[in-house]
Amino acid sequence: MNKPCRSILSVPGHKEKMHASAALSQADVIMLDLEDSVPVDKKEAARESIMASLSSVNFNQKSIYLRINSVDSPFAYKDLIQVVESAREGLDAIVVPKVNHEGDIHFISRLLDGLEMALGLEKQIRIQACIETAQGLARVRQIAGAADRISSLAFGIADYQASIGAGLISLSGHGENEDQVYAGHRWHFPISRVVMAAKAQGLLALDAPYGNFQDTDGLRKSAGQSRALGCDGKWVIHPDQIQVVNQVFTPAPEEIVRARQILDAAGDQSTGAVAVQGRMVDLATVRIARRVWEQAIFLELA
Repeated sequence: MNKPCRSILSVPGHKEKMHASAALSQADVIMLDLEDSVPVDKKEAARESIMASLSSVNFNQKSIYLRINSVDSPFAYKDLIQVVESAREGLDAIVVPKVNHEGDIHFISRLLDGLEMALGLEKQIRIQACIETAQGLARVRQIAGAADRISSLAFGIADYQASIGAGLISLSGHGENEDQVYAGHRWHFPISRVVMAAKAQGLLALDAPYGNFQDTDGLRKSAGQSRALGCDGKWVIHPDQIQVVNQVFTPAPEEIVRARQILDAAGDQSTGAVAVQGRMVDLATVRIARRVWEQAIFLELA
């Protein structure tokens, strides 16, 4: 069973003091960032800070991801080689931003192949591919199937807005004030397409962060919508957002009870549809119930 991936806390790579603080948080995943949160003149220093933290900070068995710079930058190859060589078994996944083509994933995966062989790593380093542009969304199916080490897809809201020419309606560009410009869920289509491509390959799907970390109600609504669309978790940019996101993506007590009722009624599933409290439940619903129950067990809620 995979570790939960409800909340992914993004931490600037060059701010070393934040790394230790993040390790004490309740985030499921710590993402040490070398990309957007790091100024160009701090890229090398950020690598050094991340390597130092990975060798000295106790991350309390959290999943540790590294977000490298995009493959069309002059930084990505060094990000990958230097940090992986230093961290060795200390990294769980590489987050690849702005993936526009499956060739981007082929490049990262082949380079990881060589690093793992050279270093004698027993654990395969996984990949999270970020879909942040119209180009990437158009090829999301091919990207999702580009390598067996891909474990998840993530939607990048701000860069996607820029790529399609949508207006800037908030300071952060990350999900605020949406009701003012669109009657429904403005990002329903791209998130759903990312979710569909991810689930078709058995991958996790993650939503973009919510920019206003002081707006708890807005965050809860945004996370609830993404969970309803099939997302498994959400990036967060501030520790204050972790609790809300974890709550939203954790099965509620009544959901766990319902899942157990369905699984008990289904038994060995050989009968096809079954009756639960006067309602017919088919095998698709049984699969949903099993996912809920397994997550509840992992989180020690069942």
